[in-house]
Amino acid sequence: MADMERLDGGPCAAALDPGTGAPDGAALDAAAFDEAVAFTSGLIRIDTSNRGGGDCRERPAAEYAAERLAGAGLDPVLLERTPGRTNVVARIEGTDPSAPALLVHGHLDVVPAEAADWSTDPFSGEVRDGVVWGRGAVDMKNMDAMVLAVVRAWARTGVRPRRDIVIAFTADEEDSAVDGSGFLADQHAHLFEGCTEGLSESGAFTLHAGPGRPLYPIAAGERGTAWLRLTAHGRTGHGSKPHPDNAVTRLAAAVARIGAYAWPVRLTGTVAACITELAALQGLSVDPRAPGFDLEAVLGKLGPAAALVEATLRNSANPTMFNAGYKLNVVPGHAIAHIDGRTLPGGEAEFAAVLDELTGPGVDWEFHHREVALEAPVDGRTYAVLREAVQHFDPDGHPVPFCMAGGTDAKQFSRLGITGYGYSPLKLPPGFDYWALFHGVDERVPVDALHFGVRVLDRALRNL
Repeated sequence: MADMERLDGGPCAAALDPGTGAPDGAALDAAAFDEAVAFTSGLIRIDTSNRGGGDCRERPAAEYAAERLAGAGLDPVLLERTPGRTNVVARIEGTDPSAPALLVHGHLDVVPAEAADWSTDPFSGEVRDGVVWGRGAVDMKNMDAMVLAVVRAWARTGVRPRRDIVIAFTADEEDSAVDGSGFLADQHAHLFEGCTEGLSESGAFTLHAGPGRPLYPIAAGERGTAWLRLTAHGRTGHGSKPHPDNAVTRLAAAVARIGAYAWPVRLTGTVAACITELAALQGLSVDPRAPGFDLEAVLGKLGPAAALVEATLRNSANPTMFNAGYKLNVVPGHAIAHIDGRTLPGGEAEFAAVLDELTGPGVDWEFHHREVALEAPVDGRTYAVLREAVQHFDPDGHPVPFCMAGGTDAKQFSRLGITGYGYSPLKLPPGFDYWALFHGVDERVPVDALHFGVRVLDRALRNL
């Protein structure tokens, strides 16, 4: 284990991994697995629902995380742009000051949950039948808890990584990130000095694409965020009279054009790599970049695994909100709609040009919120290490690169030159629909999945 050593400078004695009996988990102890579960449950019990527009309070969860980091001998800093919207940052000093630092980050806020729709209290953190229940169990208080468990185990067993590791728990990821990672990147960049790569959510979970073929998608890209506000202008008048200059009609037509538009396929490097590897698992040798490549035919042969690429083949623009008028018999002078737009890496210019064409005269559009698309290398050492750590603990698993349809805090941290990967490992049983539980009802995570995640994170972080 060349990449770690004891705090006292002596060799790190190999202890048996509680799950495998092998000496690979020398940085872990039995308490790490109990803490991963207890911390997931404890964080879920702290309601950090983010309703948007500043309606959230992450501070109790931030204090919970900071207390446990302090218990590992670290010096966490609590930072706020807005009172109650609290972020936590701490640094683990590595043994090699010349090595680039690594950022590991997770958000503390969650989307709201309607208790009446759930079979259990969404903020109970109940552990029942080997499963932890509650909002944030997969998005992403589980990852926060696993990181805390690994860091504390390192402190107890006397392990230091080779690289500095910066731990960040953020506010406001489920809205604009203006009080979270955006604030940290813009106002506290010095805390991330030396960081060149980052790990966070939505990757290295099990996707069962067929019998005996568990996949582990590792995120190496994200589509960009392009949330839009459309405003149509017209002439105010009486609703009983002919009114060709109608803002509502004009906007409705523009929204319908946007919703019906068929965006062309644009294969990014990450998506092409994903298709190539998925096809290889089916015994197919394909080159997505080759002239005449039949994408639809290949996707049809991938089965459930096609879901890994279907949402990231194109830019997209989905109408989500429409607001106009103040009385039934009054034609309003303006109407407003909102569009959830997403852009592929390199697709921003095409997106803007298409919106100009689709909105048409009399309808203006502007970015309500905008963030860049991301792409990370899948042919270098970092991805290889992430892949190996998963395969070490699930030799039958097949890690593959993929691009996220949405976005994470990695977008904001990319302003600091940090390349991001989605890596919150979980080994999930067949039939467990991980993606459906993101922002869904009865969100939950198996205890065994958390134990697997702790092992994989420990190995990956030490080997990185």
